[in-house]
Amino acid sequence: MGTDTVGTPGASVSGGAGPASHGGTDAAGGGAGTDRGGGGTADGPAPGPAPGTAERRREQRGWYFYDWACSVYSTSVLTVFLGPYLTEVAKAAADADGFVHPLGVPVRAGSFFAYAVSASVLLAVLVMPMVGAIADRTGRKKPLLAAAAYLGAGATAGMFFLAGDRYLLGGVLLVIANASLAVSMVLYNAFLPQIAEPHERDAVSSRGWAFGYASGALVLVANLGLYAGHETFGVSQEMAVRLCLASAGVWWGAFTLVPLRRLRDRRVAGAAAPGDGGGAETGGGAVAGGASLGQGWRQLAATLKDMRRHPLTLMFLLAYLVYNDGVQTVISQASVFGSQELGLDQTTLIVAILLVQVLAVVGALGMGRLARRHGAKRTILGALVAWTLTVGAGYFLPAGAPVWFFALAAAIGLVLGGSQALSRSLFSHLVPPGKEAEYFSAYELSDRGTSWLGPLLFGLAYQLTGSYRDAIVSLVIFFIVGFVLLARVPVRRAVAAAGNPVPRRV
Repeated sequence: MGTDTVGTPGASVSGGAGPASHGGTDAAGGGAGTDRGGGGTADGPAPGPAPGTAERRREQRGWYFYDWACSVYSTSVLTVFLGPYLTEVAKAAADADGFVHPLGVPVRAGSFFAYAVSASVLLAVLVMPMVGAIADRTGRKKPLLAAAAYLGAGATAGMFFLAGDRYLLGGVLLVIANASLAVSMVLYNAFLPQIAEPHERDAVSSRGWAFGYASGALVLVANLGLYAGHETFGVSQEMAVRLCLASAGVWWGAFTLVPLRRLRDRRVAGAAAPGDGGGAETGGGAVAGGASLGQGWRQLAATLKDMRRHPLTLMFLLAYLVYNDGVQTVISQASVFGSQELGLDQTTLIVAILLVQVLAVVGALGMGRLARRHGAKRTILGALVAWTLTVGAGYFLPAGAPVWFFALAAAIGLVLGGSQALSRSLFSHLVPPGKEAEYFSAYELSDRGTSWLGPLLFGLAYQLTGSYRDAIVSLVIFFIVGFVLLARVPVRRAVAAAGNPVPRRV
């Protein structure tokens, strides 16, 4: 493939006694990706003695802070403020028939935001596999993470200038920010096998998700305070929204400094050592310089072809694709269900979003504890049962009764964070050593780039029945099918087949 530069699995994770097939370095993840072998510094990867538990914990704490940094974008920008605001800006620029004309193409103003999100997904699909391959080939994940994070944060901060009829500016910034977030998450997730022992990953991944949800809730409370009390602060409602959008970019950029200071790169066999500058990617400069968007498609095809050699890993990814499609659709369509079917106002919906954010922290940490006792697979299966019951209960919610909608939001929050966190940590055990970023690019595509079947089914159900209740309950099929597919994955055998040590509980 051109990306498998490590050869055979690396050092053992359970005591450091296994053979180090890469000259004693970690080799971008080694066997199961623990922090064994590469004792590099913040200035660049270098071979040395295995770091102790304290150093590993330090990296883990730094890693959590990227979730803390970037989750604000997902919560405040995408979920709450940008969609309605950008739609209004597009309507201000529309012609008499309600159309805007980006690049000369007539687009209904009310559809512009959705099309911009779709364009960002397409760009991410092109770029993620390419970046993942470069990261694995060179071992230089950190400078690539910095580039993606600050490109996204800068685009988000630039949304302050989204005013008047500048809809095209808003669309471009949205595409850049959304695609940058997806690319940065590939690199961020690929650090997990390197900074956590196999038995730690469920807890570490869960804490990362908890940090993200806590951050999103905290900033959303502040943003809503500014938005609701904009007159008290002496600013217009439009200016309040622009400040909320820009503050998310500033937050993202500021807290990204923490993981960039604490995470360290690992040298890959065959990659040139970095220079004294520490931040430049010297080992893969030729690769990066010759990369193109077309290579993204070729790399994705090569990654999927390589996955055929690991059919059990592919089985898990298929199960995740199905049930995560249901999760993402519930998240994106819950507000439509609440407003159109239950007749709830915007304030009620925003409070429900906050409730989900807060309880997702509790859920992520609680399910991380359950995974330590029962294993990640069993805990995820239990969460899918809870998802099925919760979505099914949505069919029976009475209209005009916020308390029952809050109860539904609470149930979603409790299973949301944990099911996402444990899916990530379980997948990290199934990734062949040295291909962390490459395989996590496929995982991220399953998370962000392929979740379209759920919205399609939701829309078709509503079109055929005229009822959002029938539409929401139709999503139960994703959780049932996902449960069946995941239950059929022999996880312990899949971990061993990927060349990784099998944890006591998984």
